[in-house]
Amino acid sequence: MPTITTALASPEVWDDIQHALSGGGDGRSCQCVWPVLTNKEWETTDLDQRTAMFQHEVVSARPPGIVAYIDGEAAGWVRVGPRLSQRRLARTRNIVATTRESLDDDSVWAISCFVVRKEHRGQGLNAALLQASIEYARTAGARVIEGYPIDTAKTDVRVNDLFHGALSTFLAAGFTKIDGPKPDRPLVSLEVA
Repeated sequence: MPTITTALASPEVWDDIQHALSGGGDGRSCQCVWPVLTNKEWETTDLDQRTAMFQHEVVSARPPGIVAYIDGEAAGWVRVGPRLSQRRLARTRNIVATTRESLDDDSVWAISCFVVRKEHRGQGLNAALLQASIEYARTAGARVIEGYPIDTAKTDVRVNDLFHGALSTFLAAGFTKIDGPKPDRPLVSLEVA
């Protein structure tokens, strides 16, 4: 069995985060800033600008996520933090229609993006990243954590679209499913305070 460890984002693990993001999918080009930008802002940024924005977040007082390691090699990433700082979420119709939480409540945190390098998929990294996210949110004062996964039992999913996470992973971690207008895109919620 491989050994999985995690670390909060920080300048000291910047190169590890970049390694985790560059192993397949859209992580490298996105730089995990898609959730914090509006569509218009996203369309007017390039890779260098996104990288600079992300690096600015990583050096801030509140880490924007967690990097995971398999046997010491950076292998995955998750974005977790206050929902308010992930501005795209409050502009997403499915989330607005489904959430039971006020959109301006800063005690609501969101898990919005997972990235796992191709060679490390299927080894439980998303579950480990999710558990680390729950602990981080709890210790940082979150009241509730939301996720926006895909119900892989209801739809065929391209691997690149699994950055939202799979519903089964969230349910196994104790999240409650809340059905919304899209049957394959429920919202999940977990009270942590």
